[in-house]
Amino acid sequence: MSYGFKIIVEGEYALFTRPEMKVERVSYDVPTVSAMEGLIKSVYWKPAIRIVVDKIIVFNPIKFINIRRNEVSKKIAFRNVVSQMNGNGDSGIYTSETRSQRAGMLLKDVRYGIEFHFELTGIRSDHEDESEEKHYNIMLRRLRNGQCFRQPCLGCREFSVGSIELVDEFDLSQIDTSLAGDTDLGFMLYGVKFADGGKPVNNNWDEPKFSDIAEPMYYRPHIIDGVIDVAKYREGIIC
Repeated sequence: MSYGFKIIVEGEYALFTRPEMKVERVSYDVPTVSAMEGLIKSVYWKPAIRIVVDKIIVFNPIKFINIRRNEVSKKIAFRNVVSQMNGNGDSGIYTSETRSQRAGMLLKDVRYGIEFHFELTGIRSDHEDESEEKHYNIMLRRLRNGQCFRQPCLGCREFSVGSIELVDEFDLSQIDTSLAGDTDLGFMLYGVKFADGGKPVNNNWDEPKFSDIAEPMYYRPHIIDGVIDVAKYREGIIC
């Protein structure tokens, strides 16, 4: 039995930030693999499974738009949230104190196909039988019902996914003609490899502590007639 999925996602805007741009945010022409993994994890994820993206299909023409937007320079610390839940402290961020305005070059009117599967990580909970069939059925049900744990986004949190559609096959005839041919996308960020391997360094999932030590991974894909064969170019990952 195949435990793979094919979905189509659409959105008004997307931003897959190039890490080499230090001041202003500039998007890659196409989605990063890690961004698509994060989108899928918004629908369903457990420590027992690892999401693996196999193909990314770009249906709409690649269009950019420049905007200016407000950002905050801090994020809410986990310990502050725990402290506030216990009745102490304040976990809030005051934007008037940490706000800064930055320009961004975004993608506009995007539509992507994502082909993916999952693999078992070997992490098992004490009270569950971790089987591929169980996780497949949960993911299938959630995709069919439009359920998610948090709002899926296209790169950055403020650029929400407009719709997610589960399909049996992709209609490649819908790919825009401007994407015809073979285009070398250059080195793109594939993801981030954490030293802890996704497992708590204290081996406690109830009160997990993770390592902050990580290194970026890059790969060099081609987009051929609108299709990026991630599985093919994943073999050339470099750190």
